[in-house]
Amino acid sequence: MLTEWKNHKAQLRSYIDMRLDDPDVVDDILQEVYIKASSNLHQLKVRGSLKSWLYRITHNLIMDHYRAHHSYDELPESLASEEQDPIEENYKTLALCLKPLIGELPDKYRIPLQLAELEGLSQQDIADKLGLSLSGAKSRVQRGRKKFRELMMSHCDFEIGKGGVTDFAPKDDKGKMYYKTLCK
Repeated sequence: MLTEWKNHKAQLRSYIDMRLDDPDVVDDILQEVYIKASSNLHQLKVRGSLKSWLYRITHNLIMDHYRAHHSYDELPESLASEEQDPIEENYKTLALCLKPLIGELPDKYRIPLQLAELEGLSQQDIADKLGLSLSGAKSRVQRGRKKFRELMMSHCDFEIGKGGVTDFAPKDDKGKMYYKTLCK
């Protein structure tokens, strides 16, 4: 092993030196490679693969060094906060406008829709609460959604893109009123 080690030592030192800045650390890692290789030589199955095996050990020790000595720079307090996702912001703004629009639906559809979408009740719970059959509750929630969608589309123009609503704007006076008083 010693003779073969001497043949590869200079190449391994160069390999480590290209990946690390500190010459002392280069020597430390080179010494660790020798110790690991010497103590685990019995695991080497084919003698001809010694060079690649030594490089694999060296690479792993370099990675271990970086993992153990990874330094983190503290971010300055003056760093600007992360920019909000415009789609997420559109959803938040749009959510403020939706409650008053739901209020325009007839009670027959508004109440089941609010219970389902805003309070998160199951359709069976809605049926029990309102004294309806399950199919009746399902029907009212579905019709409420449809009427609500029609109402939204009649008051606002929506731009839909990858990920959802990318932009929206009121298209009539009623939509502008909701937008100005509630959405901004």
